[in-house]
Amino acid sequence: ADKPLIEDLSLVVDPGHTVAIVGPTGAGKTTLVNLLMRFYEVTGGRITLDGVDVASMSRDELRDGIGMVLQDTWLFGGTIAENIAYGASTARKVTRGEVEEAARAAHADRFIRTLPDGYDTVIDDEGTGVSAGEKQLITIARAFLSDPVILVLDEATSSVDTRTEVLIQKAMAKLAHGRTSFVIAHRLSTIRDADTILVMESGSIVEQGAHEELLAADGAYARLYKAQFAEAVAEVD
Repeated sequence: ADKPLIEDLSLVVDPGHTVAIVGPTGAGKTTLVNLLMRFYEVTGGRITLDGVDVASMSRDELRDGIGMVLQDTWLFGGTIAENIAYGASTARKVTRGEVEEAARAAHADRFIRTLPDGYDTVIDDEGTGVSAGEKQLITIARAFLSDPVILVLDEATSSVDTRTEVLIQKAMAKLAHGRTSFVIAHRLSTIRDADTILVMESGSIVEQGAHEELLAADGAYARLYKAQFAEAVAEVD
């Protein structure tokens, strides 16, 4: 029989809380996000938002309420402004002012204005001429414009220069403020500040709780923390 992708998950997230999902590569972190977005359907149990089973919502309705900022940023051939405006609900026309306001909130406005045609600069679907970090800032601007109830963030920022990395962190923190957030977390600060940490191994939630509580339990999280963050802690101390 097919093995369930995720087992033993029982979780209640209060509005405005942050859930950090941690674990080694292949632990099932992305799968959890895919279930929330209904890219996969739940075969046992259910996921509810404000008490409503997500299976009873249309996928469009569900996804309109969820903003995603993933590591694999997705841009399409068109202007920068069009790429940001894509975040808004299809039901309304977005003004240039709203696009620029979202870009400012995402710390993207400054770099966009240095491009040959600013917001009207045309990029291809590879985002040629825009760095990996800048693409992520555009995606964050898109999420600001969609004004989602729930956020799904993937923090991994490989191949991003330090300055852009700082802007991404600031933009993500501002975006998450006051919203319910699920973060596939790689940064120590995010994990420590989360209301709930889910520790995943091989598709199972092996531990959940807050940082201090999980360290004290001296289990999977404590092992992961010591392995990944001993150097970072030494630098901070």
